[in-house]
Amino acid sequence: MLTALKQFWSYFVPRSSISSEEDSEDKPAGLPVPNSSKSFWHTEPSEFLLGHRTTNELPEYADVVIIGSGITGTSAARFLSEDDKGKKLKVLMLEAREACWGATGRNGGHCQPLLFDRSAEVALFELKNYDTVRSYISDNNVPCEWRTVTGCRTLWTPELLKDATSEVEQLKKDHPDIGARVSIITDPEDLKKHRIAGNAGCSGATLTNFAGSLWPYKYVAFILEKLVRSGFLNLQTSTPVKKLSVVSHVNDKARWVLHTDRGEMRARHVIIATNGYTSHIVHEFADLILPVRGEMSALLPPLGSARLPDSYGFVGAQGGDANRDDYLIQRPFEGVPNAAGHLMFGGGSAWAKLNAMGETDDSVIDEGAAKYLRTTLLEMMELGGTEQDVQELKAANQWTGIMGYSRDNHPWVGALPGKKGLWMSAGYTGHGMPNGTLCGKAVVDMLLADENGADMAKVQQDMVEKGDIPKLYLLTQERIDNARALPTVKTQYDEGHIGNFEAKQLNGNVKRLV
Repeated sequence: MLTALKQFWSYFVPRSSISSEEDSEDKPAGLPVPNSSKSFWHTEPSEFLLGHRTTNELPEYADVVIIGSGITGTSAARFLSEDDKGKKLKVLMLEAREACWGATGRNGGHCQPLLFDRSAEVALFELKNYDTVRSYISDNNVPCEWRTVTGCRTLWTPELLKDATSEVEQLKKDHPDIGARVSIITDPEDLKKHRIAGNAGCSGATLTNFAGSLWPYKYVAFILEKLVRSGFLNLQTSTPVKKLSVVSHVNDKARWVLHTDRGEMRARHVIIATNGYTSHIVHEFADLILPVRGEMSALLPPLGSARLPDSYGFVGAQGGDANRDDYLIQRPFEGVPNAAGHLMFGGGSAWAKLNAMGETDDSVIDEGAAKYLRTTLLEMMELGGTEQDVQELKAANQWTGIMGYSRDNHPWVGALPGKKGLWMSAGYTGHGMPNGTLCGKAVVDMLLADENGADMAKVQQDMVEKGDIPKLYLLTQERIDNARALPTVKTQYDEGHIGNFEAKQLNGNVKRLV
């Protein structure tokens, strides 16, 4: 929190003071590996989507090609289909592996906006994103185990609690509409109501009344199936894009050539929705979005235990990093297939034994982090049932996923400077579920405005004023330059100063965004 942030600010130094050796560590990402670890979310796959190729051959041309089939790419396709002009376009989606087999199909199942450690415009955007996801699931009866819950972020040192209290009080003063959604509890009896173990050393917790848990793969798969079956979307799985090149014919309506093992195709617009893998296609983003491997697990609860009431974050637990939370939701005990009440628990980066930075291999399990996940809930939570007889929870599945950490801690959304028709939404720094849906929509809104010949600067200004995208997320050359004045992602990560906070650099001085 604030103390950690004050320490963090000292690391924001001009780029010239960072060694060239440090900079050289940021290399373009590799492609997704074919033998990924088994995510629990993939244990009930869509038979329709497995191995799906809408057409036997790649089409020669598409108006829009979306690279990536996670929440961002799928949302972009969805919003294109819902627009009068967008629905007339030829839209193709290319996925390197099976549909939704990357970060969205490997995450913690949270859709929890962060409020007091975000600027007001970002907090409001995340709330809007949450409402958009929840409404779509409700309106379409999506069978993805959505549950509206309280977001409970537990704080494990007195210093973290003090800092959080100060931030929440400031939020209530400056932005009472947002602040009203956040409360703090410290009384042991109140913590016990949220199943926090009384003797575990928790100092307090923040509660937010807008959070959700869900089966993320089923949510995305539902949308993809609907788009493909309607005839709007051509989906091609197991078709990684090796590179892009500019169309050589001046009079060609296409702008880009996409190179794959199955051949080449042309497109007028390309939307890159590959998050941690982005720099494999856009090499110049290698120092701006870095792949980071994270650990997840589906743990079997003690016999006779009851379902936990909230979604949880664990800040500074067991001496861990205050800017990289552990996170937990729980599946149902009844009413759905395989209703075993799995504890979906992720994180444990402080106990990892393997390097995570720059890694795109999600076939690897880090046993240090995995063991932490299997054991620590028994100490921190009142799970109930026979937990006193259990030394370690059994994992139904353990897996890893690749996140995309942004150098300035914000997603990059918009057109790449000087590359007409090339769009991006990526770099969520482990916080994609409360952002990806409307970031995908924002890219579509810009793309369609570009097709209409609109002034993009005016379009983006209007979008920011309407709350359709935070100004901080817009992809501009100025922002690229400012981000490169910051330490590398690896430097920030190694020092524990990237995660649940925001920062910007103005005239060489870093200031908190509030």
